[in-house]
Amino acid sequence: MKRINGVVVGAVVAGLALSACSSTGTADKATEGTKSPTPSLTGEPILWGLDEDSTGPGASYSTIAGKTIRDAVDEINEKGGILGRPVKLVIGNDESDPTKAPSVVRKLIDDGATALFTVTATSAINQAKPIIQETMTPTLASIAVSSAVVSQPNADYMYAFANLTTDWTQVFCGGWKAAGYKKLGIISDSTPTIDGLNKQMIPKFQECIEIVAQEKAAVDATDVSAQVAKVKEAGADVVLVSSVGGNFEVLTQNTLFQQLPSVQRFSLASIGNQVANWKLANPGALDKLVFMGSLDKTNKRTQELTALLQKRRGSDYVMSAYDAQAYQGVQALKAAVEKAGSTDKAKVNEAMQTLTKLPAYFGQPTFTLSFSKDKHLGADGLCGLVLTEFGADNKPKGPWGKYQAPCS
Repeated sequence: MKRINGVVVGAVVAGLALSACSSTGTADKATEGTKSPTPSLTGEPILWGLDEDSTGPGASYSTIAGKTIRDAVDEINEKGGILGRPVKLVIGNDESDPTKAPSVVRKLIDDGATALFTVTATSAINQAKPIIQETMTPTLASIAVSSAVVSQPNADYMYAFANLTTDWTQVFCGGWKAAGYKKLGIISDSTPTIDGLNKQMIPKFQECIEIVAQEKAAVDATDVSAQVAKVKEAGADVVLVSSVGGNFEVLTQNTLFQQLPSVQRFSLASIGNQVANWKLANPGALDKLVFMGSLDKTNKRTQELTALLQKRRGSDYVMSAYDAQAYQGVQALKAAVEKAGSTDKAKVNEAMQTLTKLPAYFGQPTFTLSFSKDKHLGADGLCGLVLTEFGADNKPKGPWGKYQAPCS
């Protein structure tokens, strides 16, 4: 099996082959991914829709969140359902494709979904927003990090949980200032998701640090040596890799480790939450890499969820922020339905807007989430973010010692 800059090419080809054989752009049967409800539950099932990217460029993170949403629904049914009724999922795959997302979301709603979870690319979610608005369907973008998801127009039924990129820029800038970095180099993949994120982040970065290089490569690139060389020539003393993760991120980190071993590296949330990719990196290649994390092991709810997922998936399972945010979304929707006493879309939407100070399964221990009519981004402050550092074993070792977001 051939390696290029430390990335196993055979694994990439195999992944592409699997994607080519999968069905795409359609909703699957309602019971897909969920266990049969317990026999004691009566009444018509409550149908929730899940739009994920299981075969496209966002699959590396979307499938993680999707699996946890399935597990959370199973847990609900095992504990008696909601309002005495079982919950079932209808599943759709939009491949993070903005041209496919509207039809996938429409199909989920036509199949009876009274609420939606979207764990796909922001660009795809945004194209589906008019349909969500038209059908008045409460939609939880649990892992979305772009303010566009909850910004008008067509955002009356949209809700987000994670700290958005506007918060990321504050925390990155705070960290770079605290550490004394002056010159930033950025290497990005070419996906629509990252193009969108960069358009929001880079202008803010320019206010706090000099950007000396901005390089881009295809998400399926097999060599980024030229891009890294240009960052090196520009004299960057800190580098940010802006990508959806996957093989692109590993390839880039391997190359940076080889060519710029003494330059501090930062990354978005992707690499820290894609556990399977850590072992693809060259030995020690992730050492000292700092990523935008959202998990703090001292948070009791994080501990509880970790134990739950390890019970279901094995004691060696490493929980990610995608897991925590996806689980949080399911619990919030459950609370809204119970508070509404109904699955009526309007009532559930109203109930969502009354949920306040929800203890979070991610972020620092005191981090909470609140919603209102005018606040559809749940995060209460910056401390849902945790700058996290990798160790020499290519595994996260804990919070970065030089700076953390204030929790106020």
